[in-house]
Amino acid sequence: MKSLYIRIYLTLVVLLLAFAFGSGWLFQRQFDQERARSEAAATERLAAMATLIHRSLPGADRPSDEQAEALLDWSQRLRIPLAMDDVRGQRLATSESYARREQEQGGKGFAVRLEDERTLWMMRGGPFLRAGRAVREAGASAPALYSGAERGPRIDSRQLPGWLPGLPPGWHNGLTLIVLLVLLFLGVALGAFPVVRRLTRRLEALQRGVEKFGAGQLSYRVDDKGSDEVARLAGSFNRTAGQVELLFRSHQSLLANASHELRSPLARLKMALSLVEEASPGQREALRTEIRTNIAELDALVEEVLLASRLDGQAQGADGGAHDLPQDMLGLAAEEAARTGAQVQAEGAAPLRVLGDERLLRRALRNLLENAKRYGGDDVLLTLGRRGQSVELKVCDRGPGVPEAMRERIFEPFFRLPGHAEQAGGVGLGLSLVKQIALRHQGTVRCLPRDGGGSCFVLDLPALR
Repeated sequence: MKSLYIRIYLTLVVLLLAFAFGSGWLFQRQFDQERARSEAAATERLAAMATLIHRSLPGADRPSDEQAEALLDWSQRLRIPLAMDDVRGQRLATSESYARREQEQGGKGFAVRLEDERTLWMMRGGPFLRAGRAVREAGASAPALYSGAERGPRIDSRQLPGWLPGLPPGWHNGLTLIVLLVLLFLGVALGAFPVVRRLTRRLEALQRGVEKFGAGQLSYRVDDKGSDEVARLAGSFNRTAGQVELLFRSHQSLLANASHELRSPLARLKMALSLVEEASPGQREALRTEIRTNIAELDALVEEVLLASRLDGQAQGADGGAHDLPQDMLGLAAEEAARTGAQVQAEGAAPLRVLGDERLLRRALRNLLENAKRYGGDDVLLTLGRRGQSVELKVCDRGPGVPEAMRERIFEPFFRLPGHAEQAGGVGLGLSLVKQIALRHQGTVRCLPRDGGGSCFVLDLPALR
């Protein structure tokens, strides 16, 4: 998955690698220049010392002991391993340091042929030896090197090849560093700008979407293409916006339907109150009964509207289970069935326990039982049993039944079957509340036909393990 933080991290890594390679190149070039200067200086020192030793040694016609003694004396003074061969190539003298170095390094030192055909051997590590090898590889002749300081080669560090030959010595190093840093700055700026701009552009689009949604355009959605954090944030906003829009539309519909349903009992109350003064004693008692019935209907409607509104404001289990406790559904069913005179039948011996809010579960059972009694008469049967991982509660009646095309719509708020609009006690929210309570407990409810006529409302709830 192409996460945003990975892209930013890889961008920084690439830029840091570019910086590292650029810095390494700069340091390597500086090191090569310093090494060239050091080797040039070592070459000059080698030429000077070889010239000094040659002029200070006895001539080739002097006795061998005298030549050897002078050589060993200069080796000790200069603290340089020295050895010398005569004109025939025979070893005249070898200093102790030269012999030790020769044994340790497994080879001979650097040979310098003198003007009198003798050979001077010098040994030293580091730049000194590398400088000597450079002279030897260049094929320089002894007379040209050591016949005199004025005839020997002298390597001036100012003659070494530079990056910008016209600038004063040392200035090109600082200029190179400045140019490299400027190029790296431009690279970082140009490389980071597209990534940052794309990120900020998407965030700006998300901000505009939030502002439009907050201004009342509840159907507005932002672009959630992609797979990084910004796309996931946009997707979360779209899902949240959809839930808010659905909740808002549901509240709008609930308010409109509740307002419509309130008009009927209120109109009947107004008419009863207008007639109570002119009515006879017998009629007044009937009007009082009508008033009490309408008030009870208003009270039930307000209670159910409030409960429906509260359940609409909760997602499934969104209250965090603050009121969820283990509930014995057989006990609850028996108590609610006793209120309506319904029969209770338990299937199997498995425990019928669920995790939920007792008050809401009672309300769901009560609504199903009262709805069955209201529209199906006194022949109401409540059966309970285990179906896999669910507890199934089935409320069956012998009423006229529900047409197949309306078995889903019957759970909508304020929906009534044709011809049932004026049934006593029905406000059209009972089955809607049952569905909301089922969803609140992560369950389902459905309407099925009953064999022999009537309907069965089946409530499935997750069983408590």
